[in-house]
Amino acid sequence: MLRAVALAALLVFGSPLAAQPGRAPDVMFVPTPQEVVDDMLCLAGVKKGDVLYDLGSGDGRIPITAARRFGVRAVGIDIDPDRIREANENARKAGVSHLVEFRNEDLFLANWREATVITLYLLPELNLRLRPRLLKELKPGTRIVSHQFDMGDWKPDKKLEVNGRTVYVWTVPAPAKR
Repeated sequence: MLRAVALAALLVFGSPLAAQPGRAPDVMFVPTPQEVVDDMLCLAGVKKGDVLYDLGSGDGRIPITAARRFGVRAVGIDIDPDRIREANENARKAGVSHLVEFRNEDLFLANWREATVITLYLLPELNLRLRPRLLKELKPGTRIVSHQFDMGDWKPDKKLEVNGRTVYVWTVPAPAKR
């Protein structure tokens, strides 16, 4: 709850429409607890051959965990160059630099079409802003996993609640069903 209030305040005082590298992020960095990372990857059914993109990747723990546990290629996108440096260092320490890449980009403009799994820990307003692109640009069957925040009236395929935290999973439908 405290995180939601803090993030909402940031959203009010910072414009999510001006998302450009070099400007303030839309949300403050709050790391996803490792147990939630594990739940997100498990609920999404991440497996060898997947390509995971983490939008707003922070310190890189989701792409790093996916690469380490499942051997998948993973890409983290974050607007904060300090987080990108930290994530690259964390990947090096974890021995997965050959599987992960971190990009200092605006997640609203970045190309993530090759993803088979997208992970998010953003505000509901940002999820809703991303939703049209997710549905338009991702291949049918791509899984979208969000920690804590939903996608409005798009009902999740799966929902897990543990210790006051919620994980949602949606699957991108075929074009006729969008």
